[in-house]
Amino acid sequence: MDKQKVREKIWTEMEKRKIATFPLPCYGRIPNFVGAEKAALNLIKTEEWKNAEVIKINPDSPQRKVRELALKEGKVLIIATPRLRKGFILLKNVKDVRKASTIKGAFRFGKLLKLHEIPKVDLIVEGSVAVTEYGARIGKGHGYGELEYAILREMDLVNEKTPIATTVHEIQIVKDEIELDPWDVPVDLIVTPKRIIRTYTKLKRPRGILWEFIEENLLKEIPLLKELKNFLERSS
Repeated sequence: MDKQKVREKIWTEMEKRKIATFPLPCYGRIPNFVGAEKAALNLIKTEEWKNAEVIKINPDSPQRKVRELALKEGKVLIIATPRLRKGFILLKNVKDVRKASTIKGAFRFGKLLKLHEIPKVDLIVEGSVAVTEYGARIGKGHGYGELEYAILREMDLVNEKTPIATTVHEIQIVKDEIELDPWDVPVDLIVTPKRIIRTYTKLKRPRGILWEFIEENLLKEIPLLKELKNFLERSS
């Protein structure tokens, strides 16, 4: 099924059943959902979480509790700034973990990273609009989550074995066959308020940035991406 059709189906169903929570409407977003905090508490029970010292977590509302728990446990937290315009933020040893887990708080308590300052990442947590049990993931359609992974992959800060998790409501797990693009990044772990699913996905991850799909305006909008492109060109 076409990805946008899946998104529309999920957004509509979540609002219809009153599963979506603030911010509303959920259309065009990684939807926040009833039970998001329970899903976060289930995620921290996993070995992937326990073994991770540095975790990259998306900045969206349904994963706010995940970010709070990471900081509470003393993990190093990496958050992408909205639309990657200011790159990545690092947070660690934060006292007010509740405030720091918000985007506004991350800018206040965290440090904006230069390309060479980004640490190796042990676990990635993504937000999703929909996922399948075989590991396919759909975001809100702008491609920033995929680009974040690709940047880290280009810098050898993640690899094919770096676990990727997502927290979602049960309704966001779909049975449709999803039409994926070459830049899409599958997930290894799906965590809901009720259960933990290991996908054992056979879907391939991109090995880095697919530069043929990167338009010039994106390089202007994301200085970190332009810096990476220049770095790779100098290194080649």
